[in-house]
Amino acid sequence: MTAAPDLTEDLLMGGRVRLRQPRGGLRAGSDALLLAAAVPLPEAGRAMRVLDAGCGVGTAGLALLARARDAGAEGLSVTGLEIEPALAALADENAAANGWAARMTALCGDLGEDAGGIAPNAFDEVMTNPPFFDPAKGPSAPDPVRARARSDGPLGMGGWIARAARFVRPRGRLTVILRAERLDEALAAITPGFGGIAVFPLWPAADQPAKRVIVRARKGVRTPLRLLPGLVLHDRPERYTAAAEEVLREGRALAL
Repeated sequence: MTAAPDLTEDLLMGGRVRLRQPRGGLRAGSDALLLAAAVPLPEAGRAMRVLDAGCGVGTAGLALLARARDAGAEGLSVTGLEIEPALAALADENAAANGWAARMTALCGDLGEDAGGIAPNAFDEVMTNPPFFDPAKGPSAPDPVRARARSDGPLGMGGWIARAARFVRPRGRLTVILRAERLDEALAAITPGFGGIAVFPLWPAADQPAKRVIVRARKGVRTPLRLLPGLVLHDRPERYTAAAEEVLREGRALAL
């Protein structure tokens, strides 16, 4: 797989995933890998259908499939939904380049409109890294694709999560990564129809407030909310903790 001049080819998860992505666009980062690490794998011999809402070039889905390969969880399949046609095409190319063309496909569609023709209640798991920057609180990125991927659109944070939640089957699960300051909006969108909510903070360092949280919930249950210990990402500037390295490079699951 040779990258075009406007693309780069990168290795993620200690070389487990090969990824082509735009050189100047929204680049794959730790958020997508942490999101994938929060999704449990199916038991041996069980099928599991996962939707990645707003999949970009497929980073989270590819990371999840890499974990499944390591664990022998052959029943897991991923569908990506992406509004940008070029990114959806790259997600399909990345799936094929990693040997997962039969287990991962990307649909081009708008979560707020046709959603690529996806039917409600169709997936065991929906994961999403929604656009969570409020454009009223700062300037948008100059690149329009990057701006759409980062900033609230017409749906807003709550609307995005509510739309994604429609595609979770009864007793299936929804997993979201977002900025900690917008946790209240996420919980307000998730609470109708979902329970068993787990909030997992991601601490930049042990002495700093969480900037990101992962929220996981189950459709159609009423189990109380749990606030979990979370994960400390750095033990010094620019250096991940050993626990974070295990997740980001070795594919260890997060305990949600």
